[in-house]
Amino acid sequence: MDIVSRNRMMVFTGGANQPLADEVAEVLGIQLGKLHRSKFANGEIYVRPNESVRGADCFVMQSHSHPINDNIMEQLVTIDALKRASARSITAVMPFFGYSRQDKKVLPREPITARLLADLLMRAGADRLVSVDLHTGQLQGFIREPFDSLTALPIITEYLADKIEGKTTVLSPDAGGVKRAERYARHLDASVAFIYKRREPTEHNESTALSMAGKVTDRHVVIIDDMIDTAGTVCNAAEMVREYGAKSVRIAATHGIFSDPALDRIKNTPIDEVIVTNTLPVSEDIQKLDNVRVLSIAPILAETLQAIFMDSSVSEIFLGENA
Repeated sequence: MDIVSRNRMMVFTGGANQPLADEVAEVLGIQLGKLHRSKFANGEIYVRPNESVRGADCFVMQSHSHPINDNIMEQLVTIDALKRASARSITAVMPFFGYSRQDKKVLPREPITARLLADLLMRAGADRLVSVDLHTGQLQGFIREPFDSLTALPIITEYLADKIEGKTTVLSPDAGGVKRAERYARHLDASVAFIYKRREPTEHNESTALSMAGKVTDRHVVIIDDMIDTAGTVCNAAEMVREYGAKSVRIAATHGIFSDPALDRIKNTPIDEVIVTNTLPVSEDIQKLDNVRVLSIAPILAETLQAIFMDSSVSEIFLGENA
């Protein structure tokens, strides 16, 4: 008897970032998988595929955005449902990986919640994880299974190259992001600078910029970070480089969380442009600001999912800058 291969690619999404999932499906030329999603009266999450997934290669997209714990749980429940429905493989796709800042112990008795989340995803039934611009690369070492760390670098650098003419400096707002800044600088033919900041370990979302190393005077400055949460770090950096005589100041980050008081800080800081991607849904209040630009990662995300499904190279998509 001849057995014909019937490999199927199916992409499902939770409710956290439906527009991004729709874009990815459109680029892939497929329909999103059908899910019945609901909640019980007490808030418990219920998910059930509305079609057969037996033998299919399934991708479950979910951005870990607000309400972050509900969205993580919805992804876990979806993965479990697909596993029990005999999916051939399951890839958990998190454009933004929640709890990524809790990747090490800074104070005694602290949890390492990033590791906990990775364990939960694998325990639920994921065979592979995919995320974009992890807070730190060490997150990939938390699990034994494949973990593709993608990057928005090609999209952001292409946009910046068209916008900026003249001498440019890529600045990291803290010493820990210098390697990220160096990667961007290579593609923009720019120099690198960084700010030394102090953060109190007992205070979340609080930091103080103390000093800067590098040239920014009479130069276009691009402040690069992985995320903008309350915008304190990047706005402090923007104010400092303005004082040093920067010609223009742009902030570029993959993940735009924009928790309060980010909106007020961006409005009140001399910034020419704030550039983020749609790994997370960006509120209308933020998008209404004249100097905010949201770039779509849907094309490279779709290309990555296709490469995983076809067992082809992922690194070629990202100019060798993914990990």
